[in-house]
Amino acid sequence: MGAEDKVKELGIDLSQQSSPVANYVPAVTVGKLVYLSGKGPNRPDGSQVTGKVPSERTIDEAYDAAKLCGIQLLSALKDHVGSLDNVNQVVKLLGMVNADSDFKDQPKVINGCSDLLIAVFGEKGKHARSAVGMGSLPSGITVEIEMIVELN
Repeated sequence: MGAEDKVKELGIDLSQQSSPVANYVPAVTVGKLVYLSGKGPNRPDGSQVTGKVPSERTIDEAYDAAKLCGIQLLSALKDHVGSLDNVNQVVKLLGMVNADSDFKDQPKVINGCSDLLIAVFGEKGKHARSAVGMGSLPSGITVEIEMIVELN
């Protein structure tokens, strides 16, 4: 089953895409690599998940926010390359968590996006990754994630 069919099977809506909030583009292709700008946790109604982990958001809530980031990344990727079936490999994620200074479970949060990518792409979704804590993120969002993929 291809990635496009898997997205449909999982009931993921890729029609909602956030617009850049500054002077940049959502994606740039260099050779066979697509570099996707950081995406935040936008809900289907356009609102964003905000708050620090774990004082304002639980790990489970932040995990779900990271999944929303993944949906935004997939939406931007599909818009940029035409079809998710054009992806050969998810190469790398950089996941940033708006965290309290003593929070140490950033990987558990970013798993929300990683798990989604593996559900959509299977083996092609397995990637290298960094998961880091930040003192703040734009507009107070809980998570921001950027991604690099290789095209066929």
